[in-house]
Amino acid sequence: MMRITVGHDDEDYATIQEAINAVPYHAAAEIEIHSGIYREKLFSDKEDISIRGIGDVSIIWDDGAAEILDDGRKRGTFRSYTAFFSGNHLVLENISIINACGSGRTAGQGIALYLDAAEAEITSVSLRAHQDTLFLSPLPREEREAGGFYGPRHLVPRRKCRSTFCKCLIEGDVDFIFGGGDALFEDCEIRSIGPGYVAAPSTDADGTGFIFNRCAFTSEHAENGSVFLMRPWRKHGKAVFVSSSFGSHIAGSGMCPWPGLEDEANLCTFLLSGCSFQGNADIDSSHMISEEEAGRIMEAFRC
Repeated sequence: MMRITVGHDDEDYATIQEAINAVPYHAAAEIEIHSGIYREKLFSDKEDISIRGIGDVSIIWDDGAAEILDDGRKRGTFRSYTAFFSGNHLVLENISIINACGSGRTAGQGIALYLDAAEAEITSVSLRAHQDTLFLSPLPREEREAGGFYGPRHLVPRRKCRSTFCKCLIEGDVDFIFGGGDALFEDCEIRSIGPGYVAAPSTDADGTGFIFNRCAFTSEHAENGSVFLMRPWRKHGKAVFVSSSFGSHIAGSGMCPWPGLEDEANLCTFLLSGCSFQGNADIDSSHMISEEEAGRIMEAFRC
């Protein structure tokens, strides 16, 4: 296995992208990044890559979807990423990935991490942005507006992607965890920095969707009841919340339909099991399931 170091002293490379470029496409590689702030926009389609931070490592870029480029097009959501990773196997550990473009109201969507790896293991990673912080591939099969998917994978056949997140921080406001991938979030902090929606899944009918297990949903600034846990980006979107805690910023109804598609709301999956709501007595109990059923859903993901 290749081993490469990145840093601002005597390491193999001074930038992360140079280190990624040095890896042959079908080789397995470990990249060790030493403490520092790396102002880079990363792209990797290497097959088997592990990236680990040593100390305090931050990767920062600031592309926003609303920016008009030289060809007259908007950058769009799926070219706004700070880091894009594809391939078959990915490990990310002990790093921060930040999209610093600012509020979606002015800059548009700004993805911190575009995750397109078939299998990904993400541990102790901080993802910070405003709107659309984390995209979990695949894209939906059809666009709702022409050119809406313009970006790295919009022309390729859709494939299933599966990710696990452990002890991570994911921060944003509107639809800040979204996409069609299957993902398990365990012992993570999901932090809302304003009113909006946490998850916007576009799961296929046969997918697992997003599972949040033992996660803490927090906010310092969002008003009481101003954040919904989910709105389905496509009709079969799925999100399950197990043994998690919700601050008072979370709306009692939990989920809401996508605007204009209210008739599809009964096709999505929104489930709760063993969760606690802070300071909110008006909880919609119609989506609650038993611990046994929640266990079966998590077991199906792990298999």
